[in-house]
Amino acid sequence: MKRVTGIGGIFFKSDSPDQLYQWYEKHLGITRAPDGSGAVFEWRDAQQSDKTGMTVWSIFPADTKYLGSSPSPFMINYIVDDLDVLLKMLQEEGVEIDPHREDYEYGRFAWITDPEGRRIELWEAPKT
Repeated sequence: MKRVTGIGGIFFKSDSPDQLYQWYEKHLGITRAPDGSGAVFEWRDAQQSDKTGMTVWSIFPADTKYLGSSPSPFMINYIVDDLDVLLKMLQEEGVEIDPHREDYEYGRFAWITDPEGRRIELWEAPKT
């Protein structure tokens, strides 16, 4: 089983998220989604051109709890094929796993921590 199949999102903290969003839009053309949640980059799978996906890019307030207690100002969301199987494998390998899970119509989420304390988000997209 392939563990990670892509990057589903890049999230980072800012003292001034709105100002930083404006800077990225002005200078790099990265525009927030209409709901203000961040930018979405859509793409096609290289091996299956009919399969599409997206990578979310989002700025959070510096005091966000979404990135957990990580000392890092950023978190990467990795796309995975089978969240349950991967979490079982990671548990057997001694990886620190957050017991919290979230399920939505757009996928299932879990979190792990790397050896330096960075929070990592794992996302299994809905099966089509």
